[in-house]
Amino acid sequence: MSIQMNGNSDPVARLRSYIADGGFTQGVRLPPERHLTDELGMTRATLRKALGALERDGVIWRHVGKGTFIADGSPQAPSNATVELGRQLTPFRMMRARMAIEPAIAREAAVNASGDTQMRMQRALERSKAAATWREYEIQDDIFHRTVAEASDNLLLLTLFDQLNGVRRAVAWGNVTRRSAQPSPDHSSFAEHDAIAAAIANRDPVAAYESMRGHLRSVSQRLFGEG
Repeated sequence: MSIQMNGNSDPVARLRSYIADGGFTQGVRLPPERHLTDELGMTRATLRKALGALERDGVIWRHVGKGTFIADGSPQAPSNATVELGRQLTPFRMMRARMAIEPAIAREAAVNASGDTQMRMQRALERSKAAATWREYEIQDDIFHRTVAEASDNLLLLTLFDQLNGVRRAVAWGNVTRRSAQPSPDHSSFAEHDAIAAAIANRDPVAAYESMRGHLRSVSQRLFGEG
């Protein structure tokens, strides 16, 4: 398999794109490292650092002697500091933090998004709408929001998003009741995500900010009855 590099110099983003473009799904083994270094145009040391980053994010898991596999989307255990911070936050406070930070990231994405990140946003949207289970939807939802952060083209903002996301995973959410096996075709997040992606594609920072804020307020409303 051959992929287009799209000028992306970030090894982690390049590896993520390779996985997404290659259609690798849960449980599938990635090619050997010697093959990946040729495909991705990076040294083995750089590749291993990128693999380590994706393993920490829960995207892949590695088994000595067997290879590297695509994970099921379940996050890896967060660090002790993240767990401790998560214990001190309520889900409502977590959502308030997201509303303070993610709209600003979306605004930067509208200014700086590359064609590659926009294509990956659209792919995540399409896959979320085709999800057969809530778990599949949540994986694509996570990919969409992280790709927005990548589109900001600001390593500090991306790192901040990853830290925020790690704390979100550590917050005790309890059991979320689902009334169906999968999202309905009129699930409100679909249109909200479309609006965010459209604003970014249109290079409209104000609309991107407001669309992301509106989306997070909608999620907060569904979870807590207030936004």
